Amino acid sequence: MSRILMLLFVVAVVAVVVLGVIMFVRASATRASEARAAVADNPREILKRRYAAGEIDEDEYLRRMSGLSQDW
Repeated sequence: MSRILMLLFVVAVVAVVVLGVIMFVRASATRASEARAAVADNPREILKRRYAAGEIDEDEYLRRMSGLSQDW
């Protein structure tokens, strides 16, 4: 009988550890995703992507980047 209780205890501990690891990994992935979204919404990053995609030319890129650099 005590072997069965010990086995149940070990299974319960393993289950708690596995659930803890799963929760930690999911939380880390969520934070990383939010950080990437914040960088993607940065006006400078948007401008760089538009220039790289050919949506704007170099003069427009430099003009707008200069405007972003000014302190208002």
